[in-house]
Amino acid sequence: MEFTELIRLVGIVVVIVGFAFKLEPILIILLGIAATALAAWMNPVTLLATIGSSFVANRVMATFILILLVTGTMERNGLRESAAKLIGRFKGASPGAVIAGYGIMRSIFGIFNVSFGGVAGFVRPVVMPMALGTVKAGGNEPEEKHVEEIKGMASGMENVAWFFFQVLFITGAGNLLVQSTLAGLGYEVELIELVKVAIPVAIFALVWGIVYYYRKDAKLMKAYAAKPAGSDRSERTSGRG
Repeated sequence: MEFTELIRLVGIVVVIVGFAFKLEPILIILLGIAATALAAWMNPVTLLATIGSSFVANRVMATFILILLVTGTMERNGLRESAAKLIGRFKGASPGAVIAGYGIMRSIFGIFNVSFGGVAGFVRPVVMPMALGTVKAGGNEPEEKHVEEIKGMASGMENVAWFFFQVLFITGAGNLLVQSTLAGLGYEVELIELVKVAIPVAIFALVWGIVYYYRKDAKLMKAYAAKPAGSDRSERTSGRG
């Protein structure tokens, strides 16, 4: 590789040095872009056109980042507390029921290839507070083991619902990849045929996940049944006194 080609990688060096000195991330990215453009003798018009085309080609990632920013702003202004209060109004609700309901909703939107931001963008700031809110609504303080199990179950339901139901979107990237791969092997298949095959698999995976997580949570909730309602709060109050 010639030196003229290597010098175009100067933008990577700028990014590494910038993060090493803990500079502003946006400033680092802009400096890296500018350094690469200068090294490649790229004029401003070509640079802006390249940035624009890259943004359009990766707009899904841009949308994901936007969702994270919006969720973070809402979380700072009481999103988690509001979600917990909302679910607390429903009597008899449990973490397992919340996770099951989220799985169904996630699956429906997954069919249309609509994402909520995944674990970081929706499960942690919305589903988790609602699930824990059902425990607190019964006068109990969630135990650490139960909290960790709920995190795993909520994340697992996110993965199951999104993984199996996004392929029901007929023009999804997964279906197009399978179709092109089979075509290369001499098998011509229609996208609708791939979706028909995936429907029973997706439904089975969702039902199995709901039943499994609901039963698992029911076993964990039995630990609170042995305690009088509000005993956790009274213990904390007496401890403070």
